[in-house]
Amino acid sequence: MSTTVVKTGTEGKTWGGGNDPLKASYGKMMMWFFIVSDALTFSGFLAAYGFSRFKFSQSWPIADDVFTHVPFLHGQELPMIYVAFMTFILIMSSVTMVLAVDAGHKMNKAKVTLYMFLTVIGGLIFLGSQAWEWSTFIKGDYGAVATHGGNIIQFVDTDGKRVALKDFAIAQPSSREQHKRKNGLWYVGERDLPSYTFNEVVSGFEANPNILVKTTYSDENGKKIILSRNESLTELKTKGNHVVEGANLVENEYGPPLFGDFFFFITGFHGFHVSIGVLLNIIIFFNVILGTYERRGSYEMVEKVGLYWHFVDLVWVFVFTFFYLV
Repeated sequence: MSTTVVKTGTEGKTWGGGNDPLKASYGKMMMWFFIVSDALTFSGFLAAYGFSRFKFSQSWPIADDVFTHVPFLHGQELPMIYVAFMTFILIMSSVTMVLAVDAGHKMNKAKVTLYMFLTVIGGLIFLGSQAWEWSTFIKGDYGAVATHGGNIIQFVDTDGKRVALKDFAIAQPSSREQHKRKNGLWYVGERDLPSYTFNEVVSGFEANPNILVKTTYSDENGKKIILSRNESLTELKTKGNHVVEGANLVENEYGPPLFGDFFFFITGFHGFHVSIGVLLNIIIFFNVILGTYERRGSYEMVEKVGLYWHFVDLVWVFVFTFFYLV
């Protein structure tokens, strides 16, 4: 029995794909492999987020109540405006990357330089905006009270608008000092002391009859339940435990700590990808200026980095949709 070997392309090889299988270079193929594997990673994260949100749907924070801040417009509640601005900037940076790749195909160095510069600027604006959003989320604006069961008690006026603890809490003279390892038991630590104690919040709440309690639970219309004045007093005095300001990996004034965990992990992981993309774009930008790709006779490297940048932008569209809109 004899075996017939069909030789195509290069002599001695059974497959004539050469260095460009599917008419794609080795670098492009490896970039696509990376994108597919990384897409599966992000899909797992978003699936875990969706499962957790479905499980705790009654107490999950409403994005319109959390992401209301806009730089230089302190005190005004503008739900999702700044997040939408960040998304627009990132999408526009993807457009400039497309224009850079197209200019590279035409060997137009001047236009490639311009569009790569705009892409870098868009990435930096997005990263700066995300850092500002993180700092605002961590710091918090209003403060809340955590219950013994781990739920969150927020405060609103009779119109349903959030009220900050500083607007009604009655400060009392106190010599309370944060317990640290250096000034207490060496094996015991303590969270940062809040601006007000629980008793100061209760005293201020009792002295302001126009303030009500808003729970983290939603009604049949998806809106958080606001208790009556008597119910609010009972809820605060019987279930309140300590004051929470801002959000971290342990506590969250907006709702379940799991919300903050997913926020920091998913947006942080995406922000890490954007940071790498900006760094790569900067390197490519300077190589374009130095004429590296002109001498090579090809701007394929711009196209490779462009694939990564488009992937990062597409991932943010899914993060924006699942985390902020749904």
